[in-house]
Amino acid sequence: MPPTATHTDDREILALFKDERMRESAFTQLVRKYQERLYWHIRRMVADHEDTNDILQNVLVKVWKNLGEFREEANLYTWMYRIATNETLTWIEQQKRRASASLSDHEGVLENKLIAQKGYDARRIEWKLQMAIQSLPEKQRVVFNLRYYDEMPYEQMADVLETSVGALKASYHHAVKKVEAFLTQD
Repeated sequence: MPPTATHTDDREILALFKDERMRESAFTQLVRKYQERLYWHIRRMVADHEDTNDILQNVLVKVWKNLGEFREEANLYTWMYRIATNETLTWIEQQKRRASASLSDHEGVLENKLIAQKGYDARRIEWKLQMAIQSLPEKQRVVFNLRYYDEMPYEQMADVLETSVGALKASYHHAVKKVEAFLTQD
């Protein structure tokens, strides 16, 4: 019995992708396996569903175009998260440039998108937490999301973000302190 798409090993997917006849099937399995995780990784950084879908489409196109050159020096998951993170940060920078806005103005846009979502209630802790996360500087927001939500080990984060473990620990520590301060203010 063949493995299901969600249980297919990355090495099997990569081997299938190398076969021209199986390329689309392999990519479909890859998307099924990682699409939801990538979606939520991106969504936590941009807050808006439509923006997240647009960015995710760009990520998947990049993965499709570059998967043939993937050298397997890192985990496939790590490689895809790096692409998703870079695409998201690039999108955020483009939005700031388009609006000719400062970072604080951009954060206000993210907060407004969060507030506009169905079911928003500022009194509920999960919404307050999202507001706190959206108030973090971009890099701290990425580190916080990867560590808190994805429970990604620092070593893997270092591969995704191409930085040192020490810098990531410091960023996460500062992010946690800022989130705690946000949550305890009235």
